[in-house]
Amino acid sequence: MDAGLPDAGRLAWWLTAWLRSDASPDDALAAITADDAAHRVVGLPGHPEPVGWALAVGALRSAGAQEAGLALPVDGDPVGLGGPRAFNDAALEAGEAVVLGPLLPGQDGWGLVPERVGRGVLWTAHVARRRQVPDVGEADRALRQALTLGATALADLDVARWRPDVADDLMDLRRTAAAEPVPGVPPRCVELAGRALRVLGIVDLALADDGGARTAYDVAARRAVLDPLARAGRRGLVAACSPEGWPQEPPR
Repeated sequence: MDAGLPDAGRLAWWLTAWLRSDASPDDALAAITADDAAHRVVGLPGHPEPVGWALAVGALRSAGAQEAGLALPVDGDPVGLGGPRAFNDAALEAGEAVVLGPLLPGQDGWGLVPERVGRGVLWTAHVARRRQVPDVGEADRALRQALTLGATALADLDVARWRPDVADDLMDLRRTAAAEPVPGVPPRCVELAGRALRVLGIVDLALADDGGARTAYDVAARRAVLDPLARAGRRGLVAACSPEGWPQEPPR
């Protein structure tokens, strides 16, 4: 089973392309909204009411934003966040957020946290601080290693017994999901995002009904395999969707 980019991941890629003029506003807006009815942004300086992305991008540019990066925090692993607490708490509750940059040490900027409202998304702006993101190369290597170890461990745990209806998907960890290329995103990051999406989709699938485990031991054994996979997947996706850590393109 393949998962798509989360709302914040799609926004990070396309908003960066918009801010860097790698994509036209019309193309970026269509991609950000996708099949949703509308996206609005609330809490931006000078805009007390919710606004659309055309006005929001102008306000964010005025505030110094040149790029947008992803955060995918969970309890115990706030990957992609740098504070303050109010932003971290909101991002943790949502499970995702976008951080606008670049930010210098000691400099405050803006972060955006999504909330699904009907068929649309409301993004709430919060003060955000400089963060550290996983290195693309290190995140890619860690994800590949987690895939190798995870495939072996899942086989040892007899994954087909957990979910016979999806055993092939669960075991085929090395197949990469398709991540749609976005203007300006390095191909290596597109590939890493696809691999991370594949892993996160499999983890969600395996945990959908707690794997049919009958004992506490079964639950613990499965989570010992799936938790490192999920962590590696989140870090891989954050690295792939955070331009401050992207590899530099060679000069033309």
